Order: sequence, then structure tokens, then C-alpha cells
Amino acid sequence: MKKSIFLLIFLSLSINLAFASSIESEIREFSRREYPNDSRMENYTYKKQMSAYNYLRTVRDSEVKEFASREYPYDYAMQKYTYDKQLAAKRYMKTVRDIEVKKFSTREYPYDYSMQKYTYDKQLAAKRYMSSVSNQSAKNKAIREHPYDYSMQKYTYDKLAY
Repeated sequence: MKKSIFLLIFLSLSINLAFASSIESEIREFSRREYPNDSRMENYTYKKQMSAYNYLRTVRDSEVKEFASREYPYDYAMQKYTYDKQLAAKRYMKTVRDIEVKKFSTREYPYDYSMQKYTYDKQLAAKRYMSSVSNQSAKNKAIREHPYDYSMQKYTYDKLAY
């Protein structure tokens, strides 16, 4: 019994070491490709990539992590940046209040929280703008042409009114 447990632990450690070595080699090669003639930048990139890789091993939101990984499959630093940006936007989208604008934003970008946030903010600003305009005929035409897109309503209104 003790021998089989020891063997199992040994195999597990061996597999983990081989995988870690494989990742380090992959990152080293990435760094060489990025800076083939600059060893200082190559080393900097290697350290930055390893740090990002280790960070990504600790993150909890698997949906956001998968998105970042799909966007930048070979660049852990960009995955980390994307993960952090997406996670912040996901949290922001949980706090927004205008349900109509939120639905529009999530429908346009169902998997990209950063774009949802950008779209939400842009749409909300345009919605507020459209509620304050005075040229009723231009406003009505803009609403008729783009009933659900406040940003396009604003664009159309500005074109017609000015």
C-alpha cells in the first residue's frame, strides 16, 4: 500500500515537472522569437511571461480565463492583461442600472465584457443626449431609423439637426 502511494506521488511529481519544463521551454522560445537579437529584452520578456503564467494559474474565473486564452494563446502577459480587463468589466456590468442599455450591450458582445462595458457607456451617454435634444422632427426620424441603438440615434440626429 505504501509503495503504491509513493509511486503515485512520484509519478504525479514527475508529470508536473515535465509539464513545467515544457511551459518554461515554450516561454523561452516565445521570448527568443520576440527579441532574437536582444538578450536583455529576451530575458525581460521571459520573466514577464513566466510571472503572468504563474498569475494565471491562480485566477478563479474560468470563463474570463478561457476568453483571454483564446484571444492570446501564446502570450501569457497579454492573457493576464486581458483577464484583468475583462474581469473588471464583468464586475462593472453587474452594477449597471439601465437594463435596456445593458441588454443591448450584452446582445452585441455576449462573450466580451470589455466591449459590453464600452458599448454600455457609449449607449447610455447617447441615450441621455437624445433625451435632452430639442429638434423633435430630427429626433423622431433618428428614433425611427435606429429604434434600439442610441449611439446611432445621436449620430443621425446630429447629422439632421446641424
